[in-house]
Amino acid sequence: MIVVIIAGGSGSRLWPLSTPDYPKHLLKVNGSDRSLLQATYQRARQLADKVYVVSESGHIDHVREQLPDLPPEGFIVEPARRGTANCIIAALCRISSQHDEQEPIAFIHADHYIRDTDGFVSSLKAAAEVSQSNDRIVLVGVEPDYPATCFGYIQKGEPFEGKVLAYNVSSFKEKPNFDTAKDYLDSGDYLWNAGYFVGSVKTFRQKMETYAPDLLTAYDKLTAAGADGYEAAYLELKSEAIDYALIEKVKDLLVVQASFDWMDLGSFGDLHKAIGGDEKGNHVHGKVETEEVDNSFIQNYEEKPVVVLGLDNVVVVNTPSGLLVTRKDLSQKVGDISKRLNES
Repeated sequence: MIVVIIAGGSGSRLWPLSTPDYPKHLLKVNGSDRSLLQATYQRARQLADKVYVVSESGHIDHVREQLPDLPPEGFIVEPARRGTANCIIAALCRISSQHDEQEPIAFIHADHYIRDTDGFVSSLKAAAEVSQSNDRIVLVGVEPDYPATCFGYIQKGEPFEGKVLAYNVSSFKEKPNFDTAKDYLDSGDYLWNAGYFVGSVKTFRQKMETYAPDLLTAYDKLTAAGADGYEAAYLELKSEAIDYALIEKVKDLLVVQASFDWMDLGSFGDLHKAIGGDEKGNHVHGKVETEEVDNSFIQNYEEKPVVVLGLDNVVVVNTPSGLLVTRKDLSQKVGDISKRLNES
């Protein structure tokens, strides 16, 4: 089995902790001594001996520095961001030149927070077994535990007969409103779409030929370009997300339900939940003074003191890159504002 870690990102959703130059997966944001990328790599090594990391040129030096044990051939460099579809195309091209095209490949993300490594390994191995025995792309979906409006959903269809419990994918649902998300949760028929999927080079080629011929053309062009023409060929590719370009078009997808905990850490609310707090529900880091503060996330990375008085459910983050003050329940909006700052 092969694992590909997708280590991209704009560094916007956890601004000002993360920035375009130093996105979320490079940060030690979960209270451990390892970054999210390093923790993901350690999980991947429990799953497979063959691990690749795809990252864009602007971040690759940081990625190499954080993963000194990964051999040089394990790094796949995007000359520029061209969406997850082309990130995966680049990985498939590299793998097809070095491995059996029928070996299952698990695509995972570098910026997710997972504590249960054994459950992670078991779930991905189950998906690989189903994929390899049936020549299908198999997703790994997460059972929702609250009516989230910030994730896409996978609707489970009929169970798929086999040694491993898997389901036919009935449909995909975009990020719903709260009432719809509650209906999904209550029904038991939906899983969060974590963006994890497994398939071989052979399987991906077959599905691209049938459902995404433009993507197959891009794959063939990138393969034919070779090492010397790789950068120019990659820069010509149209930016696309793999979900829209291929995955949601495939008619015979399967999904395995994850048996591990999972957090996307897409906001400071998520980050606070992952790190936890004191008896008042507060997480405080750095030179900070508080009084009559509850359920808040406060971090200071500068020498000047930060004082927070009489507030509840707030996020205050001070770094050399900027100062953020927001209600915690509005922290999902940070990404959009950060992008506006970077455009100005």
